[in-house]
Amino acid sequence: MQTLLIPTRSVVAATPRTRIIAADLGDRAFAFHAGQAVFAGLADSGVKRPYSIACSPQQAERDRVIELLVQIDDHAAPDPHLERAEPGTILRIEGPFGSFTLPASLPERRLLLMAGGTGIAPLRSMMWHVLDTAPEVAVTVVYSARRADEFAYLTELASLNTDKRIDLLLTVTRESPDAWTGTRGRFDGAALASVLSTPETRCAICGPAGFVEDVSKLLAQAGVPQDRILIETYAADA
Repeated sequence: MQTLLIPTRSVVAATPRTRIIAADLGDRAFAFHAGQAVFAGLADSGVKRPYSIACSPQQAERDRVIELLVQIDDHAAPDPHLERAEPGTILRIEGPFGSFTLPASLPERRLLLMAGGTGIAPLRSMMWHVLDTAPEVAVTVVYSARRADEFAYLTELASLNTDKRIDLLLTVTRESPDAWTGTRGRFDGAALASVLSTPETRCAICGPAGFVEDVSKLLAQAGVPQDRILIETYAADA
């Protein structure tokens, strides 16, 4: 693993509870696979936490950044962490690590990415990696959030869907305005049937444990072999 001390290039509000932090690589080399993670924290703090890398290796190389989707804590933590980062703040990045990655060459022609909450981060990395390197693979993104305003990267995903580069299904599990036209409630078998055209599909799931467990069971019931299902969980509510 590498250890980098690099400045924050930008901090952008993604949702009311999350920020997209771009750390500036400059001329430093940083190789990783789509779906992997890093430990990150403020350089002058002893606190570091794991975060999935939200950009693809191709985007990191082109834009010279490591992009992280960071949940903002409301409580006053005794130690400073990434919620206090602003442009110019020096970050300590350690990594990459993790085995939540796609095969080097996808044998399947369909990829189903299923995210709960901030689990969209590594799946976005996979999505862009496949769009840039294997355009013949059909990509579907299923994204579940608690509220309609908690979808990170929504404008980007909606644009890709409009351009028919991906198929997108959004579902809100708790609060949604009357104007919401997406799916409501937890993802179920009927919703899966609408996005899974064949069990010969590579599937990747990331989100809270309950979401991952439920979706994994649905995929198994639909006949998707276990070796085609990648899973990653984190301890949070969706």
